[in-house]
Amino acid sequence: MSVAANPNDERYYTNARPDVIALLPTPVGRVLDVGCGEGGTAAGLRAAGASEIVGIELVPEVAAQARTVFDDVRVGAVEDALADIDGPFDTVLCLDVLEHLVDPSVVLRGLRERTRPGGWLQVSVPNARHFSLVRDLVLKGTFGYGDWGHRDRTHLRWFTPRDIAATVADAGWEVVATGWPPINRSAGLHRLTKGRSSEFLVAQVYVSARNPG
Repeated sequence: MSVAANPNDERYYTNARPDVIALLPTPVGRVLDVGCGEGGTAAGLRAAGASEIVGIELVPEVAAQARTVFDDVRVGAVEDALADIDGPFDTVLCLDVLEHLVDPSVVLRGLRERTRPGGWLQVSVPNARHFSLVRDLVLKGTFGYGDWGHRDRTHLRWFTPRDIAATVADAGWEVVATGWPPINRSAGLHRLTKGRSSEFLVAQVYVSARNPG
């Protein structure tokens, strides 16, 4: 899924996420893509050395499309699908998924149990420190839920960069890096503030983590 897309828009399920795939250690080996959509990551993962790609997707019609490019796709909520998936995996993608879950920590622990020692986890979530949230709360008096985007009304959890890093670490993963998508329009401000402004300007936060075994 993509946090910045309308679920009624085809692109919601087809995002290739090349910037995320570029963060993965290669070869990526056996991959589990949680919330895989139509399998938009498939080409990038194959190019990065995927030996097998397994997906989990909630929407049956979308999962059917992913099956044309993945080796296997399980349909259902991740909490249920994980029970029928055997590891170990070398790489796990959990992109714009955790914010939709009742208990992300349980899922993160389940993913770690199915990842080999030294295996990689790549997470992305909406950034709760984005300036627009504070602006709307203070100036408009509203949280500003919508049908899609940064404050999609289906989101159950909200994470700042510090929060998501702590959540991943508390589930037993070793956090390697916390970051966000590249910033272009605000590059000057980024340099002026030595990077401190970026945390308020990006819509997503990325966490890279390793299974310590």
